[in-house]
Amino acid sequence: GKQLGDTRNAARKVDVNTVINGVYQYSLDNNGNLPSGLSTSTCSTATNNICKTSVATSSCSDFVDLSVLTQNEKYLVSIPVDPSISSAATGTGYFVRKTVNGRVEVCAPNAEQGVTINVIR
Repeated sequence: GKQLGDTRNAARKVDVNTVINGVYQYSLDNNGNLPSGLSTSTCSTATNNICKTSVATSSCSDFVDLSVLTQNEKYLVSIPVDPSISSAATGTGYFVRKTVNGRVEVCAPNAEQGVTINVIR
């Protein structure tokens, strides 16, 4: 069980870095502007959950829609999904927010074994 948890946590670390790199590249190409919809509330707040690529934008009204990153596969081919999230879920299980100082944080609140997985850039 520990090894499986470690493997899932390793995937989560790669995924949060993938998302933050996509947001960062988007920001560079758009004069420092971040994708719309990022709030400054705590990273793991439900409304900061990133919507899945496969879900219609209209279904993402309660989540952060980062589909701008996947348009024409310019920044990301698709938004990664946490290994513990069911295929029926709307959200990815990864969360994104803007800090009060304008930085971006991506976190994985479903990390296992007491591990904290987040990246701020």
